[in-house]
Amino acid sequence: MDIILLMKKIVILLSGHGFNAQNIVQKLHMKGCFVACGIANNKEAQGLEKLTALGIKTEVLEHTKFDSREAFDEELVKRINTYTPDLVVLSGFMRILTPVFTKNIQAINIHPALLPKFKGAKAIERSFESLDRECGVTVHWVNEELDSGDIIAQKSFFRQENETLESFSAKIKQIEYEIMPEAILKILDEKK
Repeated sequence: MDIILLMKKIVILLSGHGFNAQNIVQKLHMKGCFVACGIANNKEAQGLEKLTALGIKTEVLEHTKFDSREAFDEELVKRINTYTPDLVVLSGFMRILTPVFTKNIQAINIHPALLPKFKGAKAIERSFESLDRECGVTVHWVNEELDSGDIIAQKSFFRQENETLESFSAKIKQIEYEIMPEAILKILDEKK
């Protein structure tokens, strides 16, 4: 039997640079799972090129072409379901999802802060400006409330006295690159 048929499948959703998506593919594709597709809501997303270069099928579904969030989410759910994934991974997917999505798709998201703190946009900057001593990254289930789903995993670090936004951001990114593949494997393993 084809090894791909035996592997758990994921679909990655992205909107921008795609560094986390690229990292997931490099660490997990054809090893821990099969990345069936990367779907972007922005045709200019640089992550599309990164995934294509790694041999991953990509699609674009532009949210601007829909009259409502619900209409976009309905089409997104249809597209995702054509791949019959075991899990959907939001990787820098900059959309607030409606119940049309959240009630039909099992998805996880990565957030660059220790939830429940700093939900929403600009979390890295807000976390840095807070001067909290302990900071980090969260992987959580996606639900209808922004950055409020059950926490799957968190990793933290203690900021240094001379921390700059650049060094702080680099630490966040490094943790993201570690924690998201680990969380994906954990969830897929539990689905056996």
